Amino acid sequence: MAQPVITLDNVTKIIAGPPILNNISFVVEQGDIFGYLGPNGAGKTTTIRIILGLFPPNSGKASVLGKSVERDDAREKVGFVLEADGLYDNMTAYENLDYYCQIYGMPSAMKSKRIDEMLELVGLSDRADDKVSSYSKGMRQKLALARSMLHEPDLLILDEPTVGIDPTGQIEVRQTILNSAQKGKTIFLSSHNLDEVQRTCNRIAIIDRGEIKLYGELEKLRSDMGKRQITIETGVRTRQQAKLLDGVVAELEKLPYVASCNREAQKLRLQLEGRSDVSEIVAILSQKSIGVEEVRKGEISLEEIYAKVTQGRK
Repeated sequence: MAQPVITLDNVTKIIAGPPILNNISFVVEQGDIFGYLGPNGAGKTTTIRIILGLFPPNSGKASVLGKSVERDDAREKVGFVLEADGLYDNMTAYENLDYYCQIYGMPSAMKSKRIDEMLELVGLSDRADDKVSSYSKGMRQKLALARSMLHEPDLLILDEPTVGIDPTGQIEVRQTILNSAQKGKTIFLSSHNLDEVQRTCNRIAIIDRGEIKLYGELEKLRSDMGKRQITIETGVRTRQQAKLLDGVVAELEKLPYVASCNREAQKLRLQLEGRSDVSEIVAILSQKSIGVEEVRKGEISLEEIYAKVTQGRK
């Protein structure tokens, strides 16, 4: 069984006014690429600060790698990339990484090789001797990612790691994340790029207004929520059959578990909720002499899940 790497247990954080985090709980397990999603102001940054020990929770418990986040040694095997990249403009890329090697207490004999490996990994070997002040936003993000992995951490916390990076660079960063997970690293990824999260993460949590609204295995969530969407391919070919199909749409919408029913040529797309009975829908079509050639359960995207969970925000 995978071991918990991050555990938040009923964590509340209040700075002024209503809680920024209101009794949030989730677990990130070893080897997870865990997507942490939510609108601006939902509490994502505050959560990360608590995990990194920068903010103490008002109540509840938070631990990293089996240690309370309040302990200084809890962060020894944690790497992170935050909005502020932590780079020094007046130093070269190599000098920046060398400085952080010293902070991490890396033996001198290992530093040069490790720095070269990290610069190669993020595609900055040819700019190693250039000052960071000359770097683009995307290059800075790549260097910050290299910095976060210098000391071979067990946990990487990445806050919008692909912001400002071109599509090719995004693919490279995504592959770096996947490769790290394959080596047993755990990644906590906060991002607004839902396509990126869907491509890389195996588990997610969605936070909104300081509360966890959805949490679990991404594919299971997609499967469970996707079961509520079906597409029915009918055998409608003639104009007369099309009129019958138009009439049955209104009838299907009256069923208590049909939230919506739309016709697209010979297809029907239905959104179901609560107790649903696809066989009853097929029977109704059959009674109207409308043949059914195929019934497909929809595969819901993370973007659709996110929209459902956060809908109604003002």
